[in-house]
Amino acid sequence: MTELVTPDVRWYDSWEATLKEFGDDFPHGSGIGPEDRFVGRDACQAFVADRLRFADPAAELPADRVPCDYFWIVDEGEMIGFLALRHRLNDYLLEVGGHIGYSVRPSRRRHGHASRALGLSLARAAELGLDRVLVTCDEDNVASRRTIEGAGGRLEDVRAGKRRYWITVQPLPDRRVGAR
Repeated sequence: MTELVTPDVRWYDSWEATLKEFGDDFPHGSGIGPEDRFVGRDACQAFVADRLRFADPAAELPADRVPCDYFWIVDEGEMIGFLALRHRLNDYLLEVGGHIGYSVRPSRRRHGHASRALGLSLARAAELGLDRVLVTCDEDNVASRRTIEGAGGRLEDVRAGKRRYWITVQPLPDRRVGAR
């Protein structure tokens, strides 16, 4: 069953295998950029600690970054991908990045993991108080387009080769004591 878990070095072996499978492509939603190179558990631990601080809205972040929940997509005890849920948009994210970015390792694609992970992230978006989220994909990425549309994404437009979809986030039921 597809789950979103908080990054943790205990997933190191699976994380390393996932990164190797992506090769030279940096995976969307991972928080990993072309400048990042990892060797060993210590590097993984430092990366995890750095990405976990992004979830704290009070954390001091680089000027071009926004608060973000980073998740690892896991299935049956194996890490299979990445998902990032940005708490708000800056100018860049509004144009091409969106609130949610995700990627599933090539060998685990076409099994519904991206769809389930996106659905799970929408529940977290509701917890953050977001009423709608922007999710983008490359114009030629048919699989991602179908995933986004399957989650209720409505195409707004295409900019710089990116299809921009808005998904309405369903509010969570009121769970206060005595709430109806």
